[in-house]
Amino acid sequence: MAGTAYRALILAAGQGSRLLPMTENQPKCLLDLAGRSMLEWQLAGLAAAGVREASVVTGFRSDMVESTLERITPPGMRVRTLFNPFYKVADNLASCWLARTELAGPALILNGDTLFDPAIARRLLDAPAAPITVTIDRKASYDDDDMKVIAEGERLRAIGKKIPREEVNGESIGFLRFSEAGAALFVAELERTMRTREGVGLFYLSAINRLAGEGVDVRCASIEGLQWAELDFPKDYVQCTSLARSWATRTAPGA
Repeated sequence: MAGTAYRALILAAGQGSRLLPMTENQPKCLLDLAGRSMLEWQLAGLAAAGVREASVVTGFRSDMVESTLERITPPGMRVRTLFNPFYKVADNLASCWLARTELAGPALILNGDTLFDPAIARRLLDAPAAPITVTIDRKASYDDDDMKVIAEGERLRAIGKKIPREEVNGESIGFLRFSEAGAALFVAELERTMRTREGVGLFYLSAINRLAGEGVDVRCASIEGLQWAELDFPKDYVQCTSLARSWATRTAPGA
């Protein structure tokens, strides 16, 4: 909600192996997109929306991320890093679990490969109060790699990659908002899931799916009409670079 001080958690531990050889020696969060890295665009977008504190979960080439932050952190923003030593064998639910102390209060979670217009962050922050709010976009069709959602009005009913396409009516862009109570519910679910055999290999949105299935009020904030892109494959790099280039004429990265 507007006026609440949110801390952002950026999940950027992975190498981005599907982008090799571009990511052979640097993580995908540092790939150049029209003169600025993905991480710089993200921090600038958060700062433009009024977020003043962020934590970045690092893994592959954490040294590069840490040294880069010294020059790309926006004025007035505090950014710290948390190293995930298990990034090679664990998925991002484990990164959230490792960073769970960063979720002790109103928080945002952002995938480290989501390029977003600052208007998206403002729309998420301005969305009606709810324990958990998931940003979603809508399009004509969805593919296997999309993080698909089933929503009834503003209420999220299910989220995951394996939802039957005929039931899908939205896609998560990997940007969530938690109230203090919602963050506590999420952390409790992380603790439960990480004690299971399959927990280390799951996406953190599987925890959101379980909470929604148990009746927790998980809401959707539509960002239809706003610009964003995900960076997973070489074709995505072309799209992200083109989008970033269209923003590069702004007076500042988050303008």
